[in-house]
Amino acid sequence: MRSRRLVGTANSRLPLPLAGRGQGWGYAAKGGDGRRRVGASTKASALAPPSPTPSPRGGRGFERTSQILLVAIGIAALATGGQAAETPRYGIGRTPTPAEIAGWDIDVRADGAGLPPGHGTVSDGQAVYEHKCAACHGDQGQGDPMDALVGGKGTLATAKPVRTVGSYWPYATTLYDYVHRAMPFNAPQSLTPDQVYAVTAYVLFLNGIVPKGAVMDFRSLPRVRMPNRNGFTSPDPRPDVPRR
Repeated sequence: MRSRRLVGTANSRLPLPLAGRGQGWGYAAKGGDGRRRVGASTKASALAPPSPTPSPRGGRGFERTSQILLVAIGIAALATGGQAAETPRYGIGRTPTPAEIAGWDIDVRADGAGLPPGHGTVSDGQAVYEHKCAACHGDQGQGDPMDALVGGKGTLATAKPVRTVGSYWPYATTLYDYVHRAMPFNAPQSLTPDQVYAVTAYVLFLNGIVPKGAVMDFRSLPRVRMPNRNGFTSPDPRPDVPRR
């Protein structure tokens, strides 16, 4: 007669499901006669699986090791902190010169910050306009083939608004910024500050905003009050915005 295969050694107890009884887990063990017996050793063991073996990483020893490791990491970070704070260098490019930076630093803010020294009159501006601007914007700023610069007052709230420098733009300083930055179309940034001030004065004159004898410079231009000055942000209709 073939001997039965037994589970484990004489002292081993392996958890096995108690099939068909719905009682969870029991144990297989060798009895004194060498036969395998299956049963629940205790009521608790029959209702739940055995507790897992504690992780070998747990305990005070692991906590101590973790603390030492954290201290070592902190010391290493302090030692290399100065190097990490430095800007990385890739071996390409160079530091721009002051002249190169000045070539890009040409913006003019609404309050006039950024306007350069210089000045221009309406009469001087007419000469610049006729030579540099009229071919695109018309001899009186009426447009064709490019945008109109003059007219459009009172049309913004209609079904066909006409947006020009005089009817739409809120700040006169924006006119200087745009002309200096982007005009004339075929040669942007080719006009001198005096020429830009002059053509700015002339366009404002064509719109009836400044008189014929006006002189524009970095002091007078920011003081020009445009017709649509309050058409963008003030007064703000939202009820939660304080009134100025």
